[in-house]
Amino acid sequence: MLVYFEEYEDMYNAIEREKQIKGGSRKKKIELVETVNRDWKDLSLEL
Repeated sequence: MLVYFEEYEDMYNAIEREKQIKGGSRKKKIELVETVNRDWKDLSLEL
């Protein structure tokens, strides 16, 4: 289930951002998701 994503034109910036997110705490990841998807709905259906 896809609950959060960011789009980047540059692959290197996207990879760097992914590393930042993966290195964060679970609490920070949950807060990040809830800033844009409070109901945790599956966003893959909208792509």
